[in-house]
This record gives sequence, structure tokens and C-alpha cells, in this order.
Amino acid sequence: MGTNEMSYLGLTEEQEQIYRLCLREPGIGLDALTDQLRILPNAARRELRRLRELGLLRSGGTSHAQGAAGDDGLAAADPDVAVARLLDLRLHELREKLQRVTQLRPLVASLRAERGEQRPPAVVGIEQVTDLAKIRDRIDDLAFFAREEVSLVEPGSVLREEEIEQSRPRVLRCLRRGLSVRSVVIRKTLDHRPTVEYLRELESHGARVRLISHTAAKIQMYDRRTAVVPVHPEDNARGALFAQESGLVSNILALFEWIWAESDELGSALGEPRPDEGGPSELERLVLRAMCSGGKDEAGARDLGVSVRTYRRYIADLMQMLGAGNRPQAALLARERGWI
Repeated sequence: MGTNEMSYLGLTEEQEQIYRLCLREPGIGLDALTDQLRILPNAARRELRRLRELGLLRSGGTSHAQGAAGDDGLAAADPDVAVARLLDLRLHELREKLQRVTQLRPLVASLRAERGEQRPPAVVGIEQVTDLAKIRDRIDDLAFFAREEVSLVEPGSVLREEEIEQSRPRVLRCLRRGLSVRSVVIRKTLDHRPTVEYLRELESHGARVRLISHTAAKIQMYDRRTAVVPVHPEDNARGALFAQESGLVSNILALFEWIWAESDELGSALGEPRPDEGGPSELERLVLRAMCSGGKDEAGARDLGVSVRTYRRYIADLMQMLGAGNRPQAALLARERGWI
């Protein structure tokens, strides 16, 4: 075998060679395995132990070449089961790494300290920022360190090219990390082709976009804890207000939820079905699988790298999509539609 095709799933080349050999020769024993692969017995035992831990091998097959020490024949797990298990384990590892990455704010402070810099502590309450470059930096920080969701309302009839270029990488990074992104724009944006293409791009990556006839609110909300609103609704040059963990945030969040409830799906407004005939995104499919496993919400949220609140909100949205009154019915309908 020239390449280690299963390396992306966490297997070493020797482990993959052993697994493939056990698929070709069910019941092979340790002696025959070490002879064919030219692996030392102790190294082979170590790799076999790891493959058993991963659930890819088990002992007890009908051996045609058992070792002198009475080693049981080795049976390989079905490839579909093996790859699915390795993929789940790998995704779990990657989510844990992403969570650690999003918790690096203290590291930034310690690195600044090496240069003798002292960054002012985060303001809890309301902070007004007038410098546009600093506003963009602050918003980039909020998006980078967000762990659950981003909620946006844009009242403009069009998004200028520079606005799209600034927001695209920020929002796409959030979506790649599995965050929930909800965005509301006014219906008149449908007359501006670049804006529509940008919104469709976001939807293709898992964002949910809705349209409302009119709103004067311009809102950016990160993890339901930090809200960003303009100082003046019609003049962005006057700066922005950053509200953190205050009563104002609760009121802004309530306003966003009201706007969201009053808005319509982008696809419906364009007369187009949702992708996959109304099917879920990949993250929503993972939520469905976790829900159908019968485990607790806390375990499902932990495996997906989201909070329990976000996990339950995904389930509520999926039940609404499916028209289900409870979780067992949602699981049944999801299986009937081929979503899981």
C-alpha cells in the first residue's frame, strides 16, 4: 500500500495495514499477521490493542493461522461501521481543539504583556467607540471568540461591496466553526444582485437568512451577551455602542427575536425550495443523529461542541421544520425523509 489513506481518520500506517489485512483474511492470527506485514510481535500487539480500543478489530474469529501462544483469530469491523466510528472520534477531537482555540483570549493578554503592553480590561456595561478601524477590530474579536451564535439585522437596502468583503470572511469563519448564524435583511435587498448572491452564499454554508419588509434596527449580537448597535441609526460615522451583559442586551435580544419571528425565509421570498428539498444543514444532521441516539442533551451538546441551550434550540428548529410534536416523532419523520 503506497499511501496511508486513513491517516485523516487518526490511524497510523501500520494500523491501517493491519486492519486491511484482517479484512482480506478474516480470522488471521498474530504469527501470520507479523510474517506478512514484517512487524515485530510486540509492536503488532501494541497496534492491535489500539485497534481493539477503537472498535475496528475484535478477537474470536475462526483463525486459519493461530500463533503458538494461542492468539485468537482476528475479525475486522465492517468498513462502514469502522469509518463512521473513526469519523465521529475525529470530529470530536477537532471540536475540542476548536473550543480550546476560542478560549485563547488570556493568551493574547499574556503575549501583549511580553511587549510591556497593558490592554484595558473589558468594559461590562456600555462602551462607545467612534474610531471606525477600532470598531472593525472589536467586531472581529467578538466574532473570533464567539462560541455559540451570531445574530444580525441589517436595515440597508443594499450591502456595499466593501461591507460584503469585510463581513464575508468573518461570518464564514463562524459558520465553519459550527456556530449558529441568523441574519435578517429588508426585502428591498432582493433588488440588489450582489447582496442576494452574498446572502445565498451564506445560506449555502449553513446560515439562516430572513427578510422583513422594513426595520430601522441595525443589530449585531454575539453569544447573546454582547450587542453592537450604531450610535445614530442613520449615520454609521458617529460610531458604535458595545453593550455587554446588561439589561440593554436583553432588550436588544428581545428586539432581534421579534424581528426574526416577523420575517420570512430568503428561499421562500425567492420562490426557491431549501437545499436538499427543505433538508437540514450538515450540523443539523449531526444534531438529529445525537438526538436519535437517546443520550442526554448535555452529552449531545458536548459531542457537538455547543452549549446545551444552543443544542436544544437546534432541536426545536428541526422539530418545526419536520412538523413534529415531540422528539420521537421528529426522529421517525427524519428517518422517513432520509435525513439520518
